Parts: sequence; structure tokens; C-alpha cells
Amino acid sequence: MTPWEIRSIEFSNCNCDYGCPCQFNAPPTYGNCNAVVCNSITEGHFGDVKLDGLRFGGVFSWPEAIHHGNGRAQPFVDESATDAQREAILKIMSGHDTDPMATVFAVFAATLVKVYDPIFAPIEFDVDVEARRARFVVPGVAEAHGEPIKNPLTGADHRVRIDIPYGFEYEIAEVGSGTSTTQGKIELNLKNSYGQFAHLHLNNHGVVKQRAI
Repeated sequence: MTPWEIRSIEFSNCNCDYGCPCQFNAPPTYGNCNAVVCNSITEGHFGDVKLDGLRFGGVFSWPEAIHHGNGRAQPFVDESATDAQREAILKIMSGHDTDPMATVFAVFAATLVKVYDPIFAPIEFDVDVEARRARFVVPGVAEAHGEPIKNPLTGADHRVRIDIPYGFEYEIAEVGSGTSTTQGKIELNLKNSYGQFAHLHLNNHGVVKQRAI
């Protein structure tokens, strides 16, 4: 197993209501799951291959809850990645060199029946996790933005977080509102649905714990 570790900033937007029942092992809001996700690695490596600054993500669609399988995925990686970086991040995204079901990448990979050829394109990425503000653009593939949930009476920003001590993706995620459109193999049109902002720290064995449980 090639040792790897990444720290990244993530924004994801799915079709569920705010809070996303999937985070609580409950059925998705509308019975299916559609999502678009993008990460920017602040520090990372796969063996000797440095991954600092690499951006990557995917568009996903499952006909039912994720754990029921039959999902499809369209991965994308920043075109600036070297051949070695492309190979490395695609291995991580595919769940290779990872303990079984230890990371979100491995879990998702186990539920997919179709993974389209990866798209290499420029990725614009601007995400502030604590402020619940996000925007990323992958030309011809996806455009997404996130913002805080608003108090319906005052219009003030509302802050709420999800804490998963034994999760496979993050320890704490900020929750906001996301709006996205995607094109190509998987077309999505999400508006004011669940937006997730998080700092990820993952390696071969899962989430690297930063705090006492």
C-alpha cells in the first residue's frame, strides 16, 4: 500500500434539504442522491508525489440512497496536474491504497457501477469554510456556489455544524446553502439545497483525528 495523506478544503452540494439526512444514516430527502464536490489540497502526498495545490472533485448520481449502490460518477482534476499527480489523485479517489471503507473516496467507489473517464480542466476554486462561502467552476462540467443559510425572519446568517466523531470524511462540517449546475454525462440543477463546507484531513486509514472525542 502506497502511503498517502492529504489536507484539503472541500465544498459539496447535494439535492437534500439542509442538514442532509444521509449524514444521520437516514434516507435522502427525495429518495435519491445527486451531488457535486470539489476539493483543493493545501498539503498532501501520495508516496513521493507531492499533491500540494491540486484541485479535484466529481459529479455523482445515485438512483436511491448511496448505500444501495448503482451510482455514476464523473471525476475531474485540474489540468495543471502532472501525469504523476493525476495518477495519484485518481488512485485516491478510486479507493485504492486505502483501508476498506476508511474514507469517503473508498465508500463512494464501492457504490458506483459507472465511472466516466476523468476530465482534466482548469478549476476555479474559492472557499471559506468558516464563513460558509464558496464558488468553484470547472468549464463545461460544473459551476457551484455556497452561502450561509438565512434566518427567514431577520435575514441574518444562520450557523450550524455537523459533528461526526467516527466519520469517514470529516470531523466537523459547516452547513450552508448550495446552488449548482452541471453538464455532460451527469446533468444536475440544484438550487438552495444542502451545502457542506469542511476541512478534510485523510490518509490510508481514514480521518486523521485533530481533537479528543
